[in-house]
Amino acid sequence: MERHAVVAIPEGLHARPAALFARLAADQPVAVRISRDGSPPVDAASILAVMTLGADAGTRVTLAVEVPDGAPQAETDRARSALDALEAFLTDPGR
Repeated sequence: MERHAVVAIPEGLHARPAALFARLAADQPVAVRISRDGSPPVDAASILAVMTLGADAGTRVTLAVEVPDGAPQAETDRARSALDALEAFLTDPGR
């Protein structure tokens, strides 16, 4: 399952915002990966990995969660909720 978002945080995913994003990703019940166009996906819960993306404000990123075919609805719902939370963090800096 994937979700695309444009980083709206004025300073991008650098230092403090990257730390907050990684902490939020680590708090999710599923493992989330993040990538930007042309880069391999990295662990969204790793502050260093997130910072290496160089995702400035306006950068389009992809959030991804592995959900196996035929997974129970509860697992799909957890994945969707995780993507919702991370997308909201990236796109609504006033939260």
